[in-house]
Amino acid sequence: MKINAGEIRIGMLLEYKNDLWQVLKTQHVKPGKGGAFAQVEMKSVSKNTKLNERFRSSENVEKASLEEVSYNFLYKDEINYFFMDPKTFEQIEIKKDIIGEKGKLLTENLRVSISFYNELPIAVDLPNQVTCKIETTDVALKGQTVSSSYKPAVLSNGLNIQVPPFIESGDEVMVDTRNLEYIKKI
Repeated sequence: MKINAGEIRIGMLLEYKNDLWQVLKTQHVKPGKGGAFAQVEMKSVSKNTKLNERFRSSENVEKASLEEVSYNFLYKDEINYFFMDPKTFEQIEIKKDIIGEKGKLLTENLRVSISFYNELPIAVDLPNQVTCKIETTDVALKGQTVSSSYKPAVLSNGLNIQVPPFIESGDEVMVDTRNLEYIKKI
């Protein structure tokens, strides 16, 4: 799908120079002399290289068309995560490096959305909030309300987050999967 260069946003996937690029940064520049342009920093999905490109405002770029399918998480091994389509019961495997650190938030039967480009999985979107258990956390010191009111905690899946002082080891909390931040106690 062709879009105008002024419509490029962070996170979009573009087809450019026979490759698939994810937009990391974009800035619309209108110099005093000459035409306006969009300065775009992109990262190749397949090669992991970066590219800075200038698109004139009048230029059109090809936005990648992705197919999103809902899957349930099954299990993981040393290299891959395994998912199942709840309608067809078809199973797929996705390499750990595609999912990254957020793979630690996956729990059995968690429903995720997997984006496919030319039938290849390129991204896994977790629900915005997941429930996690606090493995260990520091004891809150009395009268420490003047300084930062958050303390470090380790979740049962190994991730480190910051939590309020009233959270204790063994508590269940809601975590935002987009930025790995504490939301609320359950």
